[in-house]
Amino acid sequence: MSLIVEKPCHGWEIEQIIEERGMRDWTALGFSSIYYLLQKLEKKNLIISRTEVTPGRGPARKIYQVTSAGKETCREQTLTALQTTHRFQAPILMGLANLPHVSLAEALVRLKQYCRELDERLSNIKAKRTVQRPLAFHVEALFDYSITTLTAEKKWVKKIIEKMEVKNDES
Repeated sequence: MSLIVEKPCHGWEIEQIIEERGMRDWTALGFSSIYYLLQKLEKKNLIISRTEVTPGRGPARKIYQVTSAGKETCREQTLTALQTTHRFQAPILMGLANLPHVSLAEALVRLKQYCRELDERLSNIKAKRTVQRPLAFHVEALFDYSITTLTAEKKWVKKIIEKMEVKNDES
């Protein structure tokens, strides 16, 4: 909804913005969910839609815009989100909790793969960030958050790998 608060747009535009801003790196919003969520927001009167025909540009599009209730809901949820901490639910934590059930060698292989995937995610986010200039402050902050957390996670995982390798050499 916050993207519609920024400006009225249609579903495909929302998808493009989500992709450009790298939002899928920190949210679980899939392309197929966009129209479903738009319908739910419209039923709750948080957004309204109108059909717009653009001659020579294909079929008519449904343009969504926020209502006053939608703006207020977005405002309230934004303020709540800015003050609310969250629990980590990363699968890697479950893997670490269950390390005694796998061999050290198996765990090392998987953790090194995890590190490579973190590298790939970091590269993708950095590439998206440099393609888009200038960035609005809040968009820049979102990219910074993703890069900072992934960099810290990679450093943390590498430390675990180093300790495990020492332990593996001692065995």
